[in-house]
Amino acid sequence: MANRHRGEIEALLDGKPYTLCLTLGALAELEQAFGAGDLVALAERFERGRLSARDATRILGAGLRGAGNDIGDDAVAAMKVDGGAAGVAGIIVALLKATFGDGAPDGEGSANPR
Repeated sequence: MANRHRGEIEALLDGKPYTLCLTLGALAELEQAFGAGDLVALAERFERGRLSARDATRILGAGLRGAGNDIGDDAVAAMKVDGGAAGVAGIIVALLKATFGDGAPDGEGSANPR
């Protein structure tokens, strides 16, 4: 079961529940993949709200591996998600909110209060 206080979410991929978590290692993987120099640059990239299908695959893959799942990006790319691209986007939004918080002032409503 996913623990939001640890930045985890649960998502249904290929009809199976998975836990996803962007650990520091997973975030470092994404920094390298996206050419981001630090976490702030990575967060700013995500805030723009424009992600390619390859970006989505990388984020989901890093989240799966961060939670301990041994799944490569090629396998992630072949997974089916209810709701198609909109369903994938919803999972990514939930994962990023669990990791970076939701932007509420003073940590209210945030998974990771300041």
